[in-house]
Amino acid sequence: MKNGDHPGHSTPHTATSAFSGDAAKSYLEGPPRQVPGFSSLHRMAAMLMAERMPDNGRVLVLGAGGGLELKALAEAQAGWTFDGVDPSADMLQLAQQVAGEHGNRIGFHRGNIDVAPEGPFDAAVCLLTFHHIPIEQRLETLVQIRRRLKSGAPFVIAHLSFLQSEPERSIWIDRHLAFGAIDGTDPARVENARKAMRERLHILAPEEEETMLREAGFSGVTLFYTAFSFRGWVAYT
Repeated sequence: MKNGDHPGHSTPHTATSAFSGDAAKSYLEGPPRQVPGFSSLHRMAAMLMAERMPDNGRVLVLGAGGGLELKALAEAQAGWTFDGVDPSADMLQLAQQVAGEHGNRIGFHRGNIDVAPEGPFDAAVCLLTFHHIPIEQRLETLVQIRRRLKSGAPFVIAHLSFLQSEPERSIWIDRHLAFGAIDGTDPARVENARKAMRERLHILAPEEEETMLREAGFSGVTLFYTAFSFRGWVAYT
């Protein structure tokens, strides 16, 4: 599940249709171009998790398809093990290829949060995925993540988040598309992406994101990443 040339990352609920076949193959080119500070986001996530994790900690990765964060986290911490969850078989296959030599430390699970191992995990991370999950399913997803974490464990989450009142919503959608566009992109393709963002993505304002994290039982909710149309938080059980 991730942000590619599609308007965002895949979701535990829609990724199979959005990220299969050729879409999965082209995924690796998208996030580094579309997400400001993409590699730094991975580094920050690893640092925040390491603050409270043992050297041999176990990490739950929701939206692991594509494998870019799995590879980055595995390279950052040689002793960590991972369970990656994603609903797209093609994206999980790509993740296995991208993870390469680190594959022996990673378990891959096809499906939504309900197929994730029970844990308990030392940390969880969900990057560029939550804006695909329908609003009415988000709270339960967060509750299920929290239930699988040890007491005091960190949860790092980052995705699209900006004001949803107009004209701010339309302005930020246009900014997001302009930032990630390649020079010479067909205007019709940009318009299709704009339509897809409006109809398929489920975006909340930052304040609503923080409220929902607290409703799910997380504490110490802290904004650590603000990059154009993206926001990221760390929270604790």
